Amino acid sequence: MTHKGSCLCGEVVFEVNGDFEDFFLCHCKWCRKDTGSAHAANLFSSTASIKWISGEDSVKSFQYKSTQHVKAFCTNCGSALPNTQMDGALLVVPAGSLNTDVPIQPKGHIFLAYKANWDNNLGEIPQFEKLPG
Repeated sequence: MTHKGSCLCGEVVFEVNGDFEDFFLCHCKWCRKDTGSAHAANLFSSTASIKWISGEDSVKSFQYKSTQHVKAFCTNCGSALPNTQMDGALLVVPAGSLNTDVPIQPKGHIFLAYKANWDNNLGEIPQFEKLPG
């Protein structure tokens, strides 16, 4: 299966060829900082490959000191982008970076010990199709 994705500004375009084995919503303190949100939504594959269609030179990776935490992003717009970890054995793809439908559902929330204090019962708050006002 081929999955297509890009950054927000469109400078970086990529394709992922293969299947995702896992999909987790990570609440660790590093993923919360990376996203500025309650959690990251990452797809994982040990068999898929990534092909950079354009903008590969605008992709920068950051590894947090003394951890395995890696974030790749567009140097122009800051969008989260795929990266490889574990010496290239694992491809990690931010689900929101895909332009095509995500083929699997999240398997679970991880690192709940770091969950944001405001991240409770979010399904119960009002929902709007656009900015209310």
